[in-house]
Amino acid sequence: MKIPLTAKPGTSSQVKTGNWRVLLCPEVDHEKCIGCGLCEKVCPEGICFSTGETNSKGKVFFETDLDYCKGCGLCADICPVKAIAMKEEKK
Repeated sequence: MKIPLTAKPGTSSQVKTGNWRVLLCPEVDHEKCIGCGLCEKVCPEGICFSTGETNSKGKVFFETDLDYCKGCGLCADICPVKAIAMKEEKK
């Protein structure tokens, strides 16, 4: 039995999902970020990205595009220095 899918995995960059993210969103502490890029690798929607900017330690930090974030928290879970925290979203 085939089940038709309405979207393919990793397509949030084409469809804004932030409006239905209910509870949590990632908040990046740029000073803690070591620029390892693990958040970018683990994000199922590909919305974690390097800003090209550096923090006071000279490390290039990462950010998330909340318009497309589903709030899964994988980025926060994998961050080795806990620079990403899932916070309650203020609308």
